Amino acid sequence: MTQQLQQAIKLLQLSNLDLVSFVEQQVESNPLLEFDYAAGDAPLAEAATGVDAATPSTPALDTPDAPIDSGYDNVFTNDDRDLGPAPVADDLLHASPASPWSGGREGGEGGGPLDDPSARLAVPTTLRGHLTDQLGMTLADGRQKMIGSYLIDLVDDSGYLRDSIAEVAERLGCALDDVERVLDILQQFDPPGVCARNLAECLALQLRDRNRFDPAMETLVENLEALAEGRIDWLKRQCGVSDEDFADMLVELRALDPKPGLAFDAVTADVVTPDVFVARRPDGSWGVELNADVLPRVLVNAHYYAEVRVASRSKHDRAYLSDCFSNASWLVKALDQRAKTILKVAAELVRRQEGFFLRGVAHLRPLNLKQVADAIGMHESTVSRVTAGKYLSCARGTFELKYFFTAAIAAAEGGESHSAEAVRHRIRELIDKESPNAILSDDRLVELLRDDDIDIARRTVAKYREAMHIPSSVRRRRLKAGR
Repeated sequence: MTQQLQQAIKLLQLSNLDLVSFVEQQVESNPLLEFDYAAGDAPLAEAATGVDAATPSTPALDTPDAPIDSGYDNVFTNDDRDLGPAPVADDLLHASPASPWSGGREGGEGGGPLDDPSARLAVPTTLRGHLTDQLGMTLADGRQKMIGSYLIDLVDDSGYLRDSIAEVAERLGCALDDVERVLDILQQFDPPGVCARNLAECLALQLRDRNRFDPAMETLVENLEALAEGRIDWLKRQCGVSDEDFADMLVELRALDPKPGLAFDAVTADVVTPDVFVARRPDGSWGVELNADVLPRVLVNAHYYAEVRVASRSKHDRAYLSDCFSNASWLVKALDQRAKTILKVAAELVRRQEGFFLRGVAHLRPLNLKQVADAIGMHESTVSRVTAGKYLSCARGTFELKYFFTAAIAAAEGGESHSAEAVRHRIRELIDKESPNAILSDDRLVELLRDDDIDIARRTVAKYREAMHIPSSVRRRRLKAGR
């Protein structure tokens, strides 16, 4: 891929906050670029050369099969000539030391300004950063580092690894033993108890770190449910300890941290601002439009360019101005095409998932990237970048575009498949409505789902239930009996 195409792809996958930050850096570094503060309802981006970048139109989706505006180009194919003149300089990749395109800090020998040490001290230490630092000092093998980095990305703010190790191995295309071996190493990192898959494992890791994981304590940790239910006498018999020893064990257990990751500063969550609005029109069609408030509008000041170029005497000055003009023109065109691409993908998602917008999550249809990509004439990777970090707002709430892609669950009678998200929603509905005197087992849930024409295995029901943090039928029976 050309450098220009790589830049266009990176521009596409930026969230609206990152996009604004990037454009601000470009305006600061390019004297020919300026924000169009007086744009109002004007086009998204407008070049002062007299060529307007048209505002993406809002398609009306009358039916799931309604035609969509076919005037959009697939701007991220291998033919990037439609993006305008290629930037000669490297300004777009290195606009400033804080540029999101740069792989590292500039300064020192690179000629840029040195970092402010006090700024580094102000950066909060996150759990992910703390684990990544330890990973770099512990592992030298590149394959193990890759697995370790992937696992660290899956660790939640509490310090737990919620994903199945078998699923991780399948995603990475490596042996299960390799993932487990790296996980064993991560579980020895600071803070003790991190990267555990459940509470019992978290407490066990901390006890091992204190060299206090003897057989009696191991038995106690393995029976935390009995402890929560107050079955003290039974536990003492299982552990084989006296009343005094058992009391000491409880004191030790309560001194442990059930959420070791919370000792670190969590990454501050930004308020989600939707990129796309979806609303039902009076005639029953769907209106899909971009959120103009998050789209930076920029102008190329062609008049200033003409004035300065006439006054420029040296070849170096004229070359610099030409580079600035080329980069500015490219940015204006790329921003417009980015917006059109997002709108095109969002409109197709609305068409495909109209049942969700009309009747809710139970009517989500199975959908994958290839189906959308084929429908709008783009590559799957382009659709994947468009949907990452982009949000859609509708009457049912705000959702990431990726939410509308869901796996297919076969129908029991060979009919139309059901989406995995809709099946999870149905499982939760059934469990919420169950009677304390008739708790639904996973096998019974399978039967009820088949009555709804959903062909699903018991292990899949159990996996979905656990992913939604719903206890087993035995645990639910005890909990509801105690109410």
